[in-house]
Amino acid sequence: MANAIRGMVGELDPHPAFMDADEFEDLRIATEGNYSGIGVEVTHESGVIVVIAPIDGSPAARAGIRAGDSIIAIGDEGLAEAIASIRGEPGTIVNLTIGREAAPGPLEFAIERAIVSVHSVRSELLEPGFGYLRISQFSETTGAEIVGALRSLQQSAGGKLRGLVLDLRNNPGGVLDAAVEVSDAFLERGLIVSAEGRSQESRFRMEAAAGDLTMGAPIAVLVNEGSASAAEIVAGALRDNGRAKLLGQRTFGKGSVQTVMPLEDGQALKLTTSLYSPPSGVSIHERGLEPDLVLPVQQTTALAGDGALLERDAEIRAAIAWLKTGNTAVVAAQAVPDRH
Repeated sequence: MANAIRGMVGELDPHPAFMDADEFEDLRIATEGNYSGIGVEVTHESGVIVVIAPIDGSPAARAGIRAGDSIIAIGDEGLAEAIASIRGEPGTIVNLTIGREAAPGPLEFAIERAIVSVHSVRSELLEPGFGYLRISQFSETTGAEIVGALRSLQQSAGGKLRGLVLDLRNNPGGVLDAAVEVSDAFLERGLIVSAEGRSQESRFRMEAAAGDLTMGAPIAVLVNEGSASAAEIVAGALRDNGRAKLLGQRTFGKGSVQTVMPLEDGQALKLTTSLYSPPSGVSIHERGLEPDLVLPVQQTTALAGDGALLERDAEIRAAIAWLKTGNTAVVAAQAVPDRH
């Protein structure tokens, strides 16, 4: 019966799912706390499992899994059992066969499962007055984490930021309400997101309340092909309300909202209930957001590596140049291959 339901739900669109008790518990943990696995967000596309993004600091990120990778096989199991088998006890090994567009053939990874933290915000002062804020995914704690991080940055900057780099690269999304909270933190007013669906509950408009925590500091938002769903809501809301410029590459293009419906025996259905639009009203579904300034794809980013962010990440250097000058020629000069 469970397999029949999975088959029927899987034919609706790429994102719905039937979840047994263990899978439903995994979803709850992923949005509220920690879980054990390799730390990767995936989606189904035409029968292929595609990586939306690895989670910062996770075993998958450390192993070199990238956004856009396709999972060909997981050990000896078929793809139908693949998602469940990615998670498991800490310290155990999962073997992945990965397809990558730039690779001459399949890539093999042996990744040790570990406890993956879903704490999603980290920050630092890059230069005097210029802050950096990284959101790796949107969980129930992200809104509160953003408030704390911004206060810390402002204190380090002497009371007011001159500019902020908001890094949403390889952010696979997450909790919709968290994306609204984050957007609201940077806006004094305006529409954040609207959605249309068949039921009254699936149609909504989210507006910003007064109170820009950055006090109008200019914002450069970094995005790429791994920026999806809730990350695209934030990027679209800030740009369409004139609060930020987008730098990087075209985003993933997941413009649908999923609702989790609990069933008996701890099971649940995750069904697509709405299609959302940014304030511009233009759907991003399967289109993504085109950045205001396209930057070259970087292989070494803030998501991994040692040393100062500005030294190892050309896209962050480009974002700082944009905040300081607004000059595209200066920005392009900074967006060169990484020095390390």
